[in-house]
Amino acid sequence: MAAEIRLLQQSFDAFDEAAAARLRLNRTDLRALDIILGRQALTAGDLAAALGMSPAATTTVIDRLERAGFVVRTRDTGNRRRVMVEPTDTARAAERDVYLPVGTVGAKALRRYDENQLATILDFLRTARRVQQDQTVRLGSPAGTREEPPG
Repeated sequence: MAAEIRLLQQSFDAFDEAAAARLRLNRTDLRALDIILGRQALTAGDLAAALGMSPAATTTVIDRLERAGFVVRTRDTGNRRRVMVEPTDTARAAERDVYLPVGTVGAKALRRYDENQLATILDFLRTARRVQQDQTVRLGSPAGTREEPPG
């Protein structure tokens, strides 16, 4: 089982490398873009926390994503001093090109499982994610403390 999990992690890594190359981004910028796409809009501080990076390094990431046309900075309507980072239509198109096919093919592949099996798979995935996050923290990276995704 451990060998299969390691191979799964390697396949995720290879996919991320291919996605980064397709979008002409480095891996850090791809991680940031994924977080931004998942949250619709967030502050630079929230992005820094999610990435486990300093505010200065995060600003550099945002600058690169903005130059590449993947994000825009906008003023928060509720607090004019706060700047939000939002994905652009270009980012949404990249999401459809890179990630949507994975979800479509994955959903099709999961049709062979019944509801009870899917519940077990979901439990396994949540458990595996918690283990990974705990081990990331153990290794000393604040990125392991990212908040849980919904669901």
